[in-house]
Amino acid sequence: MDSHSDELHAAKRIVVKVGSSLVTNEGRGLDEVAIGEWCRQMSQLVRDGRELIMVSSGAIAEGMKRLGWATRPREIHELQAAAAVGQMGLAQMYETKLREHGLGSAQVLLTHADLADRERYLNARSTLLTLLKLGVLPVINENDTVVNDEIKFGDNDTLGALVANLVEADVLVILTDQNGLYTADPRKDPTAQLVRRAKSGDPALEAMAGGAGSSLGRGGMLTKILAAKRAAGSGASTVIAWGREPDALLRLARGDVIGTLLVAQTQKTQARKQWISDHLQLRGSVLVDPGAATKLRAEGKSLLPIGMTSVEGDFSRGDVIAVRAADGGEIARGLANYASVEARLICGKPSSEIEKLLGYVAEPEMVHRDNMVLSR
Repeated sequence: MDSHSDELHAAKRIVVKVGSSLVTNEGRGLDEVAIGEWCRQMSQLVRDGRELIMVSSGAIAEGMKRLGWATRPREIHELQAAAAVGQMGLAQMYETKLREHGLGSAQVLLTHADLADRERYLNARSTLLTLLKLGVLPVINENDTVVNDEIKFGDNDTLGALVANLVEADVLVILTDQNGLYTADPRKDPTAQLVRRAKSGDPALEAMAGGAGSSLGRGGMLTKILAAKRAAGSGASTVIAWGREPDALLRLARGDVIGTLLVAQTQKTQARKQWISDHLQLRGSVLVDPGAATKLRAEGKSLLPIGMTSVEGDFSRGDVIAVRAADGGEIARGLANYASVEARLICGKPSSEIEKLLGYVAEPEMVHRDNMVLSR
C-alpha cells in the first residue's frame, strides 16, 4: 500500500479547508465550478459514510469583488464591510452546490474567541456534532464582520486546525494553490523537492515553509505547517494539497498519494485522554452512588445526573471536574456539561427533568463518556 493509505483511507471525520485564492479564482469572484467540484466530492464522501466539515475562506475577497475594490483595504471597518457583503454570496454558493447533490448545509461563523471560552467551545462542539449526526455539512468561516483581531492576525489555516481539534477529526485537509510542501520555495529554487510524508511538528518543516501568502489570503505555507502541528495535538494528521487536483478529496479518501501528508505522532484517543487527565486543572467534583460508579468503571457509560449524590466546588460548563465515589476516591475526570450551580439543582434527578429544573437542556449527561477519562 502507498504511504498515504492508512491515515486517510480509515478517516471517518474530515475537516477540509480551502483558501481565498482557490475559492475566488485569484480574486475574480467566487469560482462556481471549483466550489461545485468540492461540494460534489464532499457529498459523495458523506454518502459513503464519512463526516465532512468545510472551513472556507473567501468572504473578504468576494466582498471586494462585489464592491469593485481592486486591492485589499487596510481599514478595519472596510474589511468588515467587505466580509459582510461577501459572506452572503459565499454561503449561498455552498448551499446551492451542496443541495444540487442532495446534501443539506449550515453556515457557522466562528472566532478564535469562541474556541477559547469553555462554554462557547462546548456549545460550538455540540452544534457541529449535532449537524454531522443529522447528515448536514457545516460550512465554517471566521466571523470577520465583528472581530478585529482575526482580520488583522488570524488565518483560516489556524481555524481549520482549531475546528479539527474541536470535533476530534481524523484528518485535516488543507487545499491550497500549491502542490504541497517543498524542501524550498519552488518559485526560487529549481532543486526544490515535494515532501510527500513527514511528521507533524518536525522543526525542519518550518524552515522549509518560509515565505508569505498571496495578496488575497493571509496565510502562507508556514501557517499551514503550524496548523498541522496544532491539529496533531488532538491526533489529527494533515494533508496539504493542490485544490484543483482532479477528484483530490475522493482520491485522498482512497489513500492515494496527493500533496504532503503530515502525520500526527499521537493517536486521537491518547491525545484526548492526555489532554483531559494531565493538562487541565480540576475545578470541582461530583460524588456518585455505587450504581453509577459501576456503570462508569465496568461499562464505560456516561455520567447522568440521576447517579450523582452531591456536588463540590465552583465550576463552569466546560471545566474539568473529578467524578468521585462515596468514599472520595476518584473514579474519573471529564468535562462538565453543566456549571456547579446547575449541577446542584439536577443532582439525583432523571435527565427528563433537566429542562423543568433549569429551563433548558444542554446535554442529557453531566459528563459524556467521550469527554471522560477513567482514573488509574
